[in-house]
Amino acid sequence: MSFMKEFREFAVKGNVMDLAVGVIIGGAFGKIVDSVVNDLIMPLVGMIFGKLDFSNLFVVLGTIPDGVPRTLDALKKAGIPVFAYGNFITVAVNFLILAFIIFMMVKQINRLKREAPAEAPAAPAEDVVLLREIRDSLQQKR
Repeated sequence: MSFMKEFREFAVKGNVMDLAVGVIIGGAFGKIVDSVVNDLIMPLVGMIFGKLDFSNLFVVLGTIPDGVPRTLDALKKAGIPVFAYGNFITVAVNFLILAFIIFMMVKQINRLKREAPAEAPAAPAEDVVLLREIRDSLQQKR
């Protein structure tokens, strides 16, 4: 089998296509969660802790030359090393929300996949009942 034919068979298998769709949807879903965290949750958390903006929480690890503003973006552009723990907090909250949502989705899917409780066996057919009666009457005559 040629390499191209083998690759084509691999690429068009259902599992590969499902994986590709999942990755694309996951990327879009990640952007939604990023927006929820950065635009909705973190401003509320910042307001609770005294109008704190987590994206600008950092520690400068080098010396700041004159004329460079003390903002995270400006320091990074100037090549000054910074310990940006505020970004880490935002990403960690983002991860926790995403993990919780995925957990809830998997939990619901598992709940839906569970088999329905076993029903009582159906009554045997009429001919089976008749054959059982014949068998029992033959056993009694012995």
